[in-house]
Amino acid sequence: MASVSLARAMRVKNKTPAPIQITAEQILREARERQEAEIRLPKQKITDPTEVADYRLRKRKEFEGLISRVGWNKSVWVKYAEWEESQKDLKRARSIWERALGVDALNRDHTIWLKYVDMEMKNKFVNHARNLWDRAVIRLPRVDQLWYKYIHMEEMLGNVAGARQIFERWMGWMPDQQGWLSYIKFELRYNEIERAREVFERFVECHPKVSAWIRFSKFEMKNEEIGKARNCYERAVDKLADDDEEAEQLFLAFAEFEDKCKETDRARCIYKFALDRIPKGRAEDLYSKFVAFGKQYGDREGIEDATVGKRRFQYEDQVKVNPRNYDTWFDYIRLEESVGNKERIREVYERAIANVPPAEEKRECLKLIPHHKFSFAKIWLLAALFEIRQLRLKEARLLLGEAIGTAPKDKIFKKYIERELQFGNIDRCRKLYEKYLEWSPENCHAWSKFAGLERSLYETERARAVFELGIDQPALDIPELLWKAYIEFEISEGEFERTRALYERLLNRTKHLKVWISYAKFEASAMESDVEQKKKCLQNARDVFERTVSYLRTSAPELKKERGMLLEEWLNMESSFGELGDVNLVYAKLPKKLTKRRQINMEDGPAVYEEYIDYLFPEEMQANNRNILASAYKWKKQRVASED
Repeated sequence: MASVSLARAMRVKNKTPAPIQITAEQILREARERQEAEIRLPKQKITDPTEVADYRLRKRKEFEGLISRVGWNKSVWVKYAEWEESQKDLKRARSIWERALGVDALNRDHTIWLKYVDMEMKNKFVNHARNLWDRAVIRLPRVDQLWYKYIHMEEMLGNVAGARQIFERWMGWMPDQQGWLSYIKFELRYNEIERAREVFERFVECHPKVSAWIRFSKFEMKNEEIGKARNCYERAVDKLADDDEEAEQLFLAFAEFEDKCKETDRARCIYKFALDRIPKGRAEDLYSKFVAFGKQYGDREGIEDATVGKRRFQYEDQVKVNPRNYDTWFDYIRLEESVGNKERIREVYERAIANVPPAEEKRECLKLIPHHKFSFAKIWLLAALFEIRQLRLKEARLLLGEAIGTAPKDKIFKKYIERELQFGNIDRCRKLYEKYLEWSPENCHAWSKFAGLERSLYETERARAVFELGIDQPALDIPELLWKAYIEFEISEGEFERTRALYERLLNRTKHLKVWISYAKFEASAMESDVEQKKKCLQNARDVFERTVSYLRTSAPELKKERGMLLEEWLNMESSFGELGDVNLVYAKLPKKLTKRRQINMEDGPAVYEEYIDYLFPEEMQANNRNILASAYKWKKQRVASED
């Protein structure tokens, strides 16, 4: 058990620089020079077969011991097998690899298989490696690296048919796109175009995505099969035209393909077909490509139509999202007027005036909600705000009053009071606060706001009466908030005696440490410029701290940590007073911090010990000293009696 005394603030007396300065580089250099040489094991030379056999036996015992302790650690198995391989004992190395694969956790680790096969391949045991690859891909068919390595080995050996057979086995597991593309590249390396085309057919059937079809079409284009490439795009459109997420990419690729083939009319038809099928919000890139295409291959009218069509497309999208966005409708009408198409201008006007603001519907929507079952504060507030915008203040008040009577909520009261305060109706605000507190008398936030309103009106007695009513409530949700607001109110009014009385009332209800500290800080801060007044305030604060220490020592001796925190606050206060403060008064009461251990009993295991900080106060140390003296006196008395 180690005792730790509280450190005192020490002042540096001599702040002049030392005559000899030591740099960080000098410290590091000296540490390097004084560093002792690393101890290394001596090298051992083996000169005869007996020593070799002893060395191997010793190493095998070490490895077997490690395996018996940490058999789950794959690095132990790998080092053991590699060591046997370095001793040219491949039979033993295989045995170790097989034992490692017998561990279930290692059997599912593909790196063990790779290292095992790598050993066989380095030593040119091809059939052994093939057998291992077969076992590995059967055990872990979803690990692509095993398939890639297996195929690479067969291809390096010139066994193209065997590599193709492995690819076929792999494709049966339906791998990701990269696996299929690797198969296709394999066939293309050996100029097997038809085989690659067949693999592509299976690829797009397994992964029917736009990217797969585009790769298929580019493959046909590279082989100068224009008809087959177009057929790929047409088949993709039939299958994926309804896919909103990838359809745009497909149509863009199809149109660019036709553009490269100098089929301008086909490309234009594809663009128009795509714009009709794809939602406008998802076809921005497609539309920009179409405009660029029109500018490249169209005449002046076509270019202007493309520009107007782009803006028309944007306006249509905006009015579809919000039909009552009248600014967008006016911009849309101006665009059509600039074009000069009277029929279209008339059509846009008709569509715009059809979207009438539903004023009456807004008033009727409240009746659709069963407020006796559930309600929303937001719907009531929005309805009242709508009436205010219509300059119907009386109807807005009736709505909010109905909301308070039907489905009262905190938000409704707060917003209603806020509105009336903006209008300057103080009497209505008071009545609303009364209703609010009748509905929720435990709401400390409401009591504080009500008192704050009265205080802002310089109604001090009213504010004090509201605070008194609030703290007298039998149940409050956050009582410390209300007490704090009341105390701050009295301090701001300069009523120090009332503040002291409030602290005493609060201490009758709770003896929390924060209340004591706040009380003492108040006494320390309630001072004037007069020195005598400062001394009096300091003495009042000391009296509060003395009361707190006495209470914690007699009524709550188990709260040692809180008592230590209180003394630290007291010490800080005395230090802040400078010459008037007396830190020695607190130092005499400070405890010693002791590091102790205690036993904790666990439900599902043996007991454990934890360290904790205990506090030993001066009166406890005196009691311990008295016990020691009494024990010594008793021992001395017994010794004298025994000698007699």
